[in-house]
Amino acid sequence: MNSGREIGPAPRGQPRSLTGNLAGVAVGVREEEESGPVPGPDVPRFLNRELSRLDFDERVLAMAEDTKLPLLERVRFLAIFSSNLDDFFQVRVAGLKEQVLAAVAVASPDGMTPLEQLRAIRLRVEGLIQRQTSIFNSEIVPALATAGITFVRGEDVTKKELSQLHSVFRQQIFPVLTPLAVDPAHPFPYISHLSLNLAVIVRDPQRHQQRFARVKVPPVLPRLVPLAEGERYIPMEDVIALHLQSLFPGMEIVDHHPFRVTRDGDLDDVDSDAEDLLAAIQTELRRRRRHARVVRLEVNPGMSAEVLELLTRELELQPSDVYQVDGPLDLSAVHALAQLDRPDLKEEPWTPTTQPRLQGLGAEVPDLFVVLRSGDLLAQHPYDSFATSVEAFIDHAASDPNVLAIKQTLYRTSGPASPIVRALIRAAEAGKQVVALVELKARGDEQANIAWARALEEANVHVVYGLVGLKTHAKVTSVVRREGRHIQHYVHVGTGNYNPSTAHQYEDVSLLSADPDLGADVTELFNLLTGYSRQNRYRKLLVAPTNLRPDLAHLIEREGKAGGRIVIKVNNLVDPDLIDALYQSSQEGAEVDLIVRSMCSLRPGVPGLSEKIRVRSIVGRFLEHSRIFSFGRGEDAELYLGSSDLMPRNLDRRVEVVVPVTDS
Repeated sequence: MNSGREIGPAPRGQPRSLTGNLAGVAVGVREEEESGPVPGPDVPRFLNRELSRLDFDERVLAMAEDTKLPLLERVRFLAIFSSNLDDFFQVRVAGLKEQVLAAVAVASPDGMTPLEQLRAIRLRVEGLIQRQTSIFNSEIVPALATAGITFVRGEDVTKKELSQLHSVFRQQIFPVLTPLAVDPAHPFPYISHLSLNLAVIVRDPQRHQQRFARVKVPPVLPRLVPLAEGERYIPMEDVIALHLQSLFPGMEIVDHHPFRVTRDGDLDDVDSDAEDLLAAIQTELRRRRRHARVVRLEVNPGMSAEVLELLTRELELQPSDVYQVDGPLDLSAVHALAQLDRPDLKEEPWTPTTQPRLQGLGAEVPDLFVVLRSGDLLAQHPYDSFATSVEAFIDHAASDPNVLAIKQTLYRTSGPASPIVRALIRAAEAGKQVVALVELKARGDEQANIAWARALEEANVHVVYGLVGLKTHAKVTSVVRREGRHIQHYVHVGTGNYNPSTAHQYEDVSLLSADPDLGADVTELFNLLTGYSRQNRYRKLLVAPTNLRPDLAHLIEREGKAGGRIVIKVNNLVDPDLIDALYQSSQEGAEVDLIVRSMCSLRPGVPGLSEKIRVRSIVGRFLEHSRIFSFGRGEDAELYLGSSDLMPRNLDRRVEVVVPVTDS
């Protein structure tokens, strides 16, 4: 990839335009473009999706290296890189390992077998880890110290700080620690997913025996412990290591090393045909807590061969599953440093602005429904406020006595305290018909979704869990309102979750509309999701897994025959059939611009295949999350937005919604 130009921040108070987004221009971002090296005749038509995902992680890491960014923003990107890598291993690597164990040797569209992919992944990840630790140790830590923020290791604490740590350890840490020995009477303990641990070797001076013990770093306590003298922070594992004698009185501490385990964390294989999906998910969560396969072991280079052999044997790992990290394990913990109150080391805070057509609400304009009856409304978050658009829409609906029903899909939200969840509960308590379709298999949020689904049920909200065999990823709300003698439908269709927390961090787009056709479409969609229906065509909506794939293929083909233009912005582009359609369309004369944040299997710039296709990735202050599709040129272009990426899972195994944007 070649680095693109840096785009400076927009003037304060001016949100980015949607058209600017489609052009590949974003506020405060690094824009990178695929250089499109010419492959030889034997090079496959597709890039490997897993290695492409690591390309994205490398772009995140590049942001941590960018000295033009404020220091704590660089720290934030370093933490994001670690979290991304955790997700990659617990889902993507875990899936490949399952295929290898099942003796699957079928090549992916790029020609690589699962085993070949795992080998290539290891090579890439080793390089990325070395780069990350080098950035942290050689650049970030010294720069933090210059700014008055010191990252302290155990050997660096002063006598005064050590005295303070003794008190902190005794009062706050020691009570929640549980040292677990390994001997004939004590089997090797279960090591939980993403847990940080200390492997401790102790020696009994009377029996002259050495034993292994494991001490889990408690996740319920902050990973970074503040010291009294200025802005100085020490990792929790170092504090525990300084006090191991307190955990093993009468023993000699021979050695200790940190280690961290990653397990298979994907629930997509849960049987969706189960009679009670909620119970099935809960059972699987409990099972995976105890039995999910370990897919990665992280250690420091100094770990002895004996301890490493013990860990790999007990965790049933191969040497290729072990990653040496020359620095603190799990640097996602430094996100706490990025949260420090040091405005001099951060970007200027962004304050979302109210979408112009909503700025008169409560004064010149009586309610939001009046605004929508005058025309559709488009909002781009976080530039346009989520609170004064989407949240306000649902809050108005919950409070309005003329609203009869509210129906909403919920994939991820901020839990029972969410203003959206509270509004749904308030609406149900007021006697409105309220339906919430809760996706229990939203990765990483399964337990939270179960909890607030129960809270909704207790408030008399009708909670359903979608269609058998399909994950519901669509972001849709329907509001039914009595207006005189008529019933009026209002809808929201978005690209992002109904989550006020991430709405401040993710770039997404929302469409609010009183269009009768959209209202009828969304009503029929909810009937499909909550009842029995074989609906496969809609007036305006493109819905997966029924008409989204063929309609997108048709639009792509149409632009090729017309010599038109295609602009697509998604998180991931890996579907072979649609990639082939884009290749064909570009060869027939269409100009194709793709803005793909993460995984991209399309190989651009290949003569005779994709020389008219440009691919960009935008990584910046806000996570680019919107999915936008444009077909045509100028004012004649057809614009769509929605929840779907261009992946087989989205197009064939999920309920997704894409909506045309006509008069916003």
